[in-house]
Amino acid sequence: MRNVVITGSTRGLGFEMAKRFLKDGCNVTISGSKPESFDNVKEKLNGYNDKYIYITCNVRNKEDVRNLWMKSVDKWGSVHIWINNAGQNCPRESFWNTPDEYVDAVMDTNIKGVMYGSKVAAENMIKQGHGQIWNMEGLGSNDMIIEQTILYGTSKRALTYFTKGLAKELKDSAVKVGRLSPGMMLTDFITKSPTGEVSSVTQDDEFRKVFNTLADTPETVANFFVPRILSNTKQDAHLVWLTNMKSAKRFMMSPFNKRKLI
Repeated sequence: MRNVVITGSTRGLGFEMAKRFLKDGCNVTISGSKPESFDNVKEKLNGYNDKYIYITCNVRNKEDVRNLWMKSVDKWGSVHIWINNAGQNCPRESFWNTPDEYVDAVMDTNIKGVMYGSKVAAENMIKQGHGQIWNMEGLGSNDMIIEQTILYGTSKRALTYFTKGLAKELKDSAVKVGRLSPGMMLTDFITKSPTGEVSSVTQDDEFRKVFNTLADTPETVANFFVPRILSNTKQDAHLVWLTNMKSAKRFMMSPFNKRKLI
């Protein structure tokens, strides 16, 4: 039986991964930045009440991250898998027009939050003699530059460098480090702005065409990731859902296979 901690797991891919880990017999610590973050989804976990706990954790606060580890260990005895999934998006806008608060929020969540989580997990997993740390990639991780998304893309490119470097530093330990590359997904990151309004990109015909061709639901991606995480034995593993081959095949089949997510 594995004990799993997932940051940012009250919605989207994080929540779907939590559900799949529970289905596969794991104990799971679910976390979100606010106490009320879990209220709207906890009814979806009926039947697993003794297999999960919810801990409030703002990953921008390193004391919250330490508390997340400690309370998880208090409950489960150890942590086998730690997934840094919490992320912050921002309005699609040229960088010079992006409000300063989004610069701080994206950098503090997507980079410092991952670093805090990785540091806490690594130092404690080294002590316990085992464990896996997984970090979530995203737009920008592969060096692709899309205008008006460079703040978010920069944070994800930095995350990739950091994770690969951490894997090298831990190469002689029992702690494994890996990256998760989910591709395009139907989540609030796409459909809503950071303030909750409908995202303007969903009204763009060209974007909708590409998104409906390439994107998947978080449940689909979670069902791909979780079994592979549970069976992983490699250092610096990289799990990629939307491969180049899969993308090419979907574009070729798009005239015949009409997919509609948005």
